[in-house]
Amino acid sequence: MTPNIRPATLDDVESIQAIYAHHVTHGTGTFETEAPTYEAMRGRFMAISGRGYPFLVATMDDTVVGYGYAGPFRERRAYQYTVEDSIYLHPDQRGRGFGRKLLAELISAATTAGFKQMIALIGDSDNRASIRLHANAGFASTGTMHRVGYKFDRWLDVVIMQRELGES
Repeated sequence: MTPNIRPATLDDVESIQAIYAHHVTHGTGTFETEAPTYEAMRGRFMAISGRGYPFLVATMDDTVVGYGYAGPFRERRAYQYTVEDSIYLHPDQRGRGFGRKLLAELISAATTAGFKQMIALIGDSDNRASIRLHANAGFASTGTMHRVGYKFDRWLDVVIMQRELGES
């Protein structure tokens, strides 16, 4: 089955928060160590979508099974055409191609919005699924920051990947 990809709404924030909370408490793709509350996630959603950045959800039978957004890479004005992507799937939905479809739609939405570069900062160099997902979507590895995060009693790397969007 193929998920439906659409812009996220406030009604999706509860599902988004639950998916992200799982990744915070069980994974190394994010270096957050405490899951944000619903209110905090609502604030993040409003801050990103309210500034015109794409924020999408993947749904199956009207149930959110994943989400992705492209937010500011850095706040300085010189970075205004560069975004950083984040993709998270419900743990029961990984390995089904939903991330690939979500990332493709996110790239398209960011390109349409006029952004020129997309950066992926992938938590944990052992996160092979995310590295492969981004590589298959045309991202190139631009480096690794070694041992910059500490979670679950171990040091973690961050893999940096980049993709050009549209014409620069």
